[in-house]
Formats: sequence, structure tokens, C-alpha cells
Amino acid sequence: MDSKKLNEIIARKEEIRAKLESNEDVNIEELRAEIEKLNKEQAEIEERAKIAKKINENKIESKVIDKTIDDGGKNNMNDFASVEYRNAFMDYVKTGVMKEEFRATAMTANNAAVIPTTVLDKIVEKLEAYGNILPLVSKTSYASGVNIPVSEMGITATWQAEGTVADKQSTKVVNVVFGGYKLQCRVATSLELGVRSISAFENFIVNSVSKAMIKALETAIISGDGSGKPEGILTHGEADAETKKVEFTKFDYKTLCEAEAQIPTAYDSTAVYVMNKQTFMQFVGMTDTNGQPIARVSYGLDGKPERQLLGRTVVLSDAMPSVEAGKAFAFAFNMSDYVLNTNYDIGVRRYFDENTDENITKATLIADGKVVNADSLVLLTKKA
Repeated sequence: MDSKKLNEIIARKEEIRAKLESNEDVNIEELRAEIEKLNKEQAEIEERAKIAKKINENKIESKVIDKTIDDGGKNNMNDFASVEYRNAFMDYVKTGVMKEEFRATAMTANNAAVIPTTVLDKIVEKLEAYGNILPLVSKTSYASGVNIPVSEMGITATWQAEGTVADKQSTKVVNVVFGGYKLQCRVATSLELGVRSISAFENFIVNSVSKAMIKALETAIISGDGSGKPEGILTHGEADAETKKVEFTKFDYKTLCEAEAQIPTAYDSTAVYVMNKQTFMQFVGMTDTNGQPIARVSYGLDGKPERQLLGRTVVLSDAMPSVEAGKAFAFAFNMSDYVLNTNYDIGVRRYFDENTDENITKATLIADGKVVNADSLVLLTKKA
């Protein structure tokens, strides 16, 4: 996809939207015609990308149908994207038995099957697209237990007289160590026993696994306690004495301004507020000293609501806690300073649960996450 051109189109649409929302005198017909032209260009770019993606998928399929490639005429059984393996994986989930030709390459030590590449790609794509929090954080794929150096920039420039030089400075480097915590979801396989189509079966697996993991990952990113799961942003902020905190006796304009003032200028364009919908609605209708609303809800060209507080983007998440005395109920943060470490290697294991008489499909993901830079973090708490 021509990402540069697409970004230009989106940026121009935002300019037009801003003009329409302002009191500026504009030619409505000209803007309408320009929007229609931009929509056509955007649709064409996106359609080309879809066609290119389908061509690539067909190349993968055709590669595995030809069974006489560079392996001496033997079947290529190491390709987890092949139709043969995808069918074998479906049979494994239904029956618990992997076909003989795939056992050596597709089964792990704990009798879990490697999830097909095409299915894994769809799960990762949905994890990125459906969550509110997950797309905003940074992702890495370091090995568990490795020390990852993170620089805390503290270098300043100084004016020097002629013939003198500035003092040498160095960055402070701290090490971040990611663990390997297991995230699992279990699905009763009796539901897909009647499925005949491989595409319908794969969609069922993708939807079941991605929905469960999105909820668990986002909850951990926000409030994980760091014991057997990633350490969340709220947990880090409450334990760190240097984290900036603003207490709300009541929801008012003055206290929100105090919170906004705590956000460093360097993060003005990147930090967002994170809270649940019920909390945001307590700010709706509130006005500043000039009678202007401090909370705004606008609708983008795609029709999705865009929320703001004092001009700063608000991200809603059901994983955020409700307002409770003595505890944080919202925060402002540059979300890219939270790192989620995972290689998205998802293994699937099938077993029979004697207690419930059900066939269970268990998907396992190894992940960890931490705040690597808390400079932008501001906690909003309710006064006890």
C-alpha cells in the first residue's frame, strides 16, 4: 500500500473537517467535491493493497500444492501455512490426533501443536485492530530473561566562550528484564466438531483466541500486578514515588487543569488520557471559565467517535477501574513508553477434561510487559 499517499489523503480530510467545524467562510460544494475525490483515491489505494495481499496468499497456496520442490520429490511438511497442515491442525483440534507426517515437526515437547501461520497472522491482526490499548504500546520480541538496556536521556547543551569546550556528559542506562509469563485461553471444542469448512473452523479459532487474549493483555497492560503477568501502568505508577499524582476531591475544571499542567511539554502531542467510559461521562458537560466545554466528542470521517479533554485525546477502556476513594481511576501517559514483549508464538494443545466431559482446546502465549519510561505518567486519583 502507498502509505505516504494514504497519509496525505487522511491529513487533507482532517484539514477539511477542521474547516467545516470552524466558523471560517468556506465553499461547501468545492469541499464536498474534494472529499469525494479523496475518497475515490483512498478506495483505489486500499483496493490495490487487498488485491496484492490476495496474490501473495495465492503464491503461498500454489507453493505447497506443488509437492516436488527442492526436497528430492518428498512432500514439504515443514510449511505451517500449507493446506495440508491446516487440515491436519483442524483434525488435531477435533480429535487430539496429529497426522503421522506432521508429528515430528509440528508437535512440541508438551504435546502442543504449532498453530498454522495463516491462522496466527489473523490472530495477531485482530489483536492489533480490535483493542483500544494494545495498538498504542510498543512491541518487542526479546528472549525472556535477557537484560535490555534503556537509555534515560539527560544530556543538555551549554553555551561556551570562544576557546572553551562543553563538559562531557553521558546517558544513564538502566536494564529492563522481561520474564516469560504464560497467557492461556481454553475453548470447548465440541462447538467446532460440526464444522466442515476449514475457513469456518479457522475463523472460529481466530475469533475465540483473539477476543480472550485482547481482554487479558489489555487488562495486564493497565493493572497487571507483575506477579505471573506483566506489570501494568497503574501498578507501576502507584509503586513509584516519583510518579506525578493529582488528587480529585470532585470532578472540576480546576483540578483537571492541575493534571494537565503535570504532563511535560515534550509529551504534549503524544500523551493521552486513559479511563473508562463512565469516568469520561462525568467530565461531559463541564465548562471552563469562559463557558466552553472541556470535554468534546467529535466523529471522524469513518464515523467513529473521537473523545478529548482539554484538547487531549481520551482512550476508553473497560479494563480501567471505576472511581474509588484513595485509588487511581485514570492516567495520562505516552503509551509507546510501555513495552509488551512477546514473539506471538502461540501453541495449541487439545485434551479431554474428565470433570466436565468436554474436549478442550488450550492456546498459550508467552508475554511480559513493563513501563520503560514514566516521565509522562500522571495518575488521577480520588481523594480518600
